[in-house]
Amino acid sequence: MKLKYASKWIMALSATALLGACADGGSDDDSGNSSEESSGDFDTSKGITVVARDTASGTRGAFNEITGVLVEDGDTETDNTAQSAIIQSGTQGVITAVSEDVNGIGYISLGSLNDSVAGVMIDDVEPTHDTVADGSYPIARPFNMAYGEDLSPQAQEFWDFIFSAEGQALVEEEGYIPVEPDAAAYEEAEGIEGTISLAGSTSVEPVATVISEAFTEIYPDVTFEISATGSSAGVTAAQDATADIGMASRELSEEEAASLTVEAIANDGIAVVVNNDNPLEGLTLDQVREIFTGEVTTWEEVME
Repeated sequence: MKLKYASKWIMALSATALLGACADGGSDDDSGNSSEESSGDFDTSKGITVVARDTASGTRGAFNEITGVLVEDGDTETDNTAQSAIIQSGTQGVITAVSEDVNGIGYISLGSLNDSVAGVMIDDVEPTHDTVADGSYPIARPFNMAYGEDLSPQAQEFWDFIFSAEGQALVEEEGYIPVEPDAAAYEEAEGIEGTISLAGSTSVEPVATVISEAFTEIYPDVTFEISATGSSAGVTAAQDATADIGMASRELSEEEAASLTVEAIANDGIAVVVNNDNPLEGLTLDQVREIFTGEVTTWEEVME
């Protein structure tokens, strides 16, 4: 995981080393071409490339609601995501798009943040496990699972495993915030076999897969079918029973939840990410909204 507040220190060290080399009289011509990726060469006049998730994404829904990109007026909701935004259908798509565009900015599950992109501070708060847990990081949401009618014996056993001490320990190991820190130890059952199907959020899918793998170690006669199709699709799958369990990386609406049993399995932050060569360290929540609605279109408008 890479955060921008660390990159400034690295850049400072690099600049110091470069000055030292110049003081020694310099070297060959190649030394003058080595600073293309430094903060001093970042062109703040360039346009910002906004990368957003598709409308089925729970991450998009939660992000837009928290940042104010989504505007509510009575019963009417308006998604003001910039028309110029590049839309990605999954977390990895956002990471790839931002990592390949020096002017790119997007948002992903904090648990998916890696060294391919850089997370920025929001309102001077770093996006970390601890700041999500203590509530100081402002862009956070639950990871929900839901089902309709009674679960099959194997799916019910998996559900119980998720909320056990062992299941919640896996949640934490994967970088998320457990919802049951004092959960009881799991008690194994007999005769558990068959198929369990999960569908929904691309953000929830990685931790769900890890938990499912641990479950099959206990019950080798159980197989999983996991489809990462987006939160809205996961909710629908749970409602119409085309999947045993639906996964959503956002809160469900009252209408959606009316026919389902819904429980949060973890809490997660949403990291705003930029290209590793972008020297941006932080944004305010208002600036995030302005960027993702297209009100702000160049980096010089948010970088001093």
